[in-house]
Amino acid sequence: MKPNINAFFDSATWTVSYIVFDEPDGICAIIDPVLDYDPKSSRTSTRSADRLIAFIQEQRLSVEWILETHAHADHLSSADYLKNRLGGKTGIGSNIPVVQETFKRIFNLDDTFIPDGHQFDHLFTEGELFQVGKLTARTISVSGHTPADTAYQFDDALFVGDTLFMPDIGTARADFPGGDASQLFKSIQKLLAFPPETRLFMCHDYPPANRAASWQSTVAQQRLHNIHVHDGINENEFVTMRRKRDATLEMPNLLLPSIQVNIRAGKLPPVETNGIAYFKIPVNLI
Repeated sequence: MKPNINAFFDSATWTVSYIVFDEPDGICAIIDPVLDYDPKSSRTSTRSADRLIAFIQEQRLSVEWILETHAHADHLSSADYLKNRLGGKTGIGSNIPVVQETFKRIFNLDDTFIPDGHQFDHLFTEGELFQVGKLTARTISVSGHTPADTAYQFDDALFVGDTLFMPDIGTARADFPGGDASQLFKSIQKLLAFPPETRLFMCHDYPPANRAASWQSTVAQQRLHNIHVHDGINENEFVTMRRKRDATLEMPNLLLPSIQVNIRAGKLPPVETNGIAYFKIPVNLI
């Protein structure tokens, strides 16, 4: 059964969230939802998430899963807000404890934060099958951008997270803690081994001035036109390019607050004795 797919683009973070469902009045999964965040005031809002809720209510859908392709560094997740409003189970790749352990050290989190992935309802292993109503989905480990990146396959549609971008933009960076350009190349090859007509859905687009934002391509288009990893590019060439390029990139604007929420499955840090939650900002470290 082919999935119904609706995309929701957040222009503030260049993020694409998805609702995948079997049929109206049926069952859905939400992929990579956004919690709006103003870094100047450190205030959150739910405008983006409420767009998803409105669509789900219009289609009379029930939420089975809230899926993360990885612990994002460029936007906060609204998974916890959506779970509280709509139900469903949160899921992410089984290597998320590696990411949690890394950032527990970076942020010097106390012993109440246990880096074992229990913050999520389910940790997906490589090749695991699961149901979204009448749809059967499969997970594909695509580590490299981070150790816990996971793609989700629904029939001929692959939701690839940050592993690939649109062909004219290229591929994800691999210089975050735990990133690995060589592993990223291998993960991309797993995706590009699917049939040429397989649809690929990106988590982000950073469009040049001559086109509008876009987030869907095919394996064939990526193999022919991806500026970083088209056919004929070998692993050594890719790794050299990726490391050279990554050295020139600035850190994402929302890296520090995003990670502190996203390793907690969309929850804010626990409130302190005055009833206020705080983000920690390490100085001269990142």
